[in-house]
Amino acid sequence: MRVIQSQPSLVDQVVEAITSEIISGELPSNARLIQDELARAYGVSRQPVQQALLLLRSRGLVREAEGRGLVVAPLDLDFIRNLYEIRAVVEGLAARLAASNGCKRAKAEGPRYIADGLEAVKSGLLDRQIEADIAFHAFLSELSGNPLINETTAPHWPSLRRVMGEVLRDADEMPYNIWDEHAAILDAIVTGDGAKAEQLSRDHILRAAGVFITRLKAQQDLQNGEAGRRRIKRTVRATSET
Repeated sequence: MRVIQSQPSLVDQVVEAITSEIISGELPSNARLIQDELARAYGVSRQPVQQALLLLRSRGLVREAEGRGLVVAPLDLDFIRNLYEIRAVVEGLAARLAASNGCKRAKAEGPRYIADGLEAVKSGLLDRQIEADIAFHAFLSELSGNPLINETTAPHWPSLRRVMGEVLRDADEMPYNIWDEHAAILDAIVTGDGAKAEQLSRDHILRAAGVFITRLKAQQDLQNGEAGRRRIKRTVRATSET
């Protein structure tokens, strides 16, 4: 019998297109998502766009805004902090188990993931860097021998991809530093040092979270300051007119 090749549906393609634009910053937080405009931009009908937006809303990337319809959901500082605290524990567990269960595979196959990551950084393509990062962590989860690790993190990958984009975008040394940390984690796994692999993995995740949270807070403070200045100007103008 002929094997049926699974192809992404039109809806899946639209979901990925919108997600990529959110991750790259082309669709920033609170940007309006107008179905007709998106349909024209992607060369599809409104139906797959409508279904894609519903899926993105369920994944937390899109939300309803009063009087504006659907918009790109703003990043929530507390949610991201909580998510990365959990991720640090889960990724640490994966690394520790990988050191016990997958030393040989880590030694044989791991260097390819590091090489692919460095090539992605050299390319300068954000999507490629995120894909390589996800592939590396998925590899460690596979080596752990615990399938629940991937199942636990899978629902949060849309948000995690978005945070990765924020961390990697417009960064100079950060992308290379990330792969230096990946290489150190892999070395600990190869030598069977589970405690070291776990600690390095936790530190790696929390360090990335710290960079993002600092950057997001600075952006929010700047936006709040600008909003406050606009309110003052409106108040002064209204007072002078009266």
